[in-house]
Amino acid sequence: MTGANAARGEVVVTLAGTPRRLCLTLGALAELETAFEVDGFAALAERLRTLSARDLAFVLGALLRGGGEAGVDVSAVDFREAADAVAAAFTAAAR
Repeated sequence: MTGANAARGEVVVTLAGTPRRLCLTLGALAELETAFEVDGFAALAERLRTLSARDLAFVLGALLRGGGEAGVDVSAVDFREAADAVAAAFTAAAR
């Protein structure tokens, strides 16, 4: 896998021993707003403050799809890896 495109806000992380690309795209944001039944960034940010394990898996999946990583089974990912990966993707998007 090649490096992340920082200009696009991508990040490459290792999940369950495999390098994966994550990206907080407009599509990923829309997917999260729909899944969590919120409208707008402020409401989404508030909703993301209290994630269940299922929520974390969904957010990770959306970020993976945003990075072009379709079909990844996130159930095998350690929750600490998942949390760190999600945080890294949001940090990269904020740069």
